[in-house]
Amino acid sequence: MKVSKLLFLTTAHRHDDDRIFYHQARALKEQGYEVKICSLSSEFQGTVEGIEIESYAVLERSVSEKKKMLEKMCIAYQPDAVICSEPLAVIAAKSIRKNKNISIIYDVTEWYPSMRMVERFSFPFNLIHAIKFFLIQLYAGWISTHYIFGENTKKFPLAYFFPFKKSIVLPYYPDDIYIRQHIKSLDSDKITLCYTGQFSEEKGIGNFFAAADSLRKKAPDLKISILLIGGSRKEKDEKYFSGLVKKYHFENLRIEKPASFETFTEAYADADICFDLRTMNYENHHCLPIKIFYYAASGKPVIYTDLKATRQHVDVSKFGFLVDPENSERISDIILNYIKNPEIYSEHAQNARKEYETKYAWNGIKNNFVNFIKKSLA
Repeated sequence: MKVSKLLFLTTAHRHDDDRIFYHQARALKEQGYEVKICSLSSEFQGTVEGIEIESYAVLERSVSEKKKMLEKMCIAYQPDAVICSEPLAVIAAKSIRKNKNISIIYDVTEWYPSMRMVERFSFPFNLIHAIKFFLIQLYAGWISTHYIFGENTKKFPLAYFFPFKKSIVLPYYPDDIYIRQHIKSLDSDKITLCYTGQFSEEKGIGNFFAAADSLRKKAPDLKISILLIGGSRKEKDEKYFSGLVKKYHFENLRIEKPASFETFTEAYADADICFDLRTMNYENHHCLPIKIFYYAASGKPVIYTDLKATRQHVDVSKFGFLVDPENSERISDIILNYIKNPEIYSEHAQNARKEYETKYAWNGIKNNFVNFIKKSLA
């Protein structure tokens, strides 16, 4: 019996991306498929856990060069189905369909076009480029035979322009083998607040610092520890973050480098509350901050920006709060309420783990994904 060959094709995601490698590729390999990952974001060639990887760090190259590289990978591997993460990958996968009838599955995990794609252009050129990228997205949607949507809020525009194409919603739920459960009891005299990810204004590091500052003003005897895991990607973000550190001058500030995927939940084990206070804008409202599932799985109460995508996919009220990210007074009041009512904190910590186990675990949706891919091959 012929073993189907499945190819993951991506430009912007690393070969060891948590969704692609640790969840999707591993699940398909376990089912006996031959699986390969091709990426243009990291440097690695070899085989890991039986999954072939061909990856090059060439993001700075031109679009035409990257397209040729992706096409070459497709033609050399001769897959039965290609799972693509970006429009360029979809367009490149089209090349093999001239000689072979394959499925092209577009896994829509990013809002496209994103604000960062047009921010370098001034008005009105930013609008012109936004329209151009939008049309590219539609073209990729037309080429694709199937869709996977990371969230319901990312179904626009493809599910509306091409409603006849098969699709599923596949959230970013964690596999429990990568989770370190660490449910804590809250002390009355100290607390550890945690932020992970990019240290940038758009991602909310400034809102996080403002809330922590409001808390220490309201509770001067409380020992507040700040745990930051991540870093700045751009020079402007580094300057912004350095300015925040100087402005607030927190006494107990610990900054850790980004953790590997396998050790991520262990890196914030000491945290009492985990935060994501990113800016409210159109793009963010349609993008679910996926670390919320890892925080829940670890047993950590959360305080998150009240985004449309988060409200739609997660009942945060069971283990935390959705807030206006710029309302530092409200956020500090929530933290103080946890301290004054430790039973509420304990309930939320326990609920976080329960909600993950019953609603947000990868094992609960893995078969849906595998069956969707299987049917796409028929």
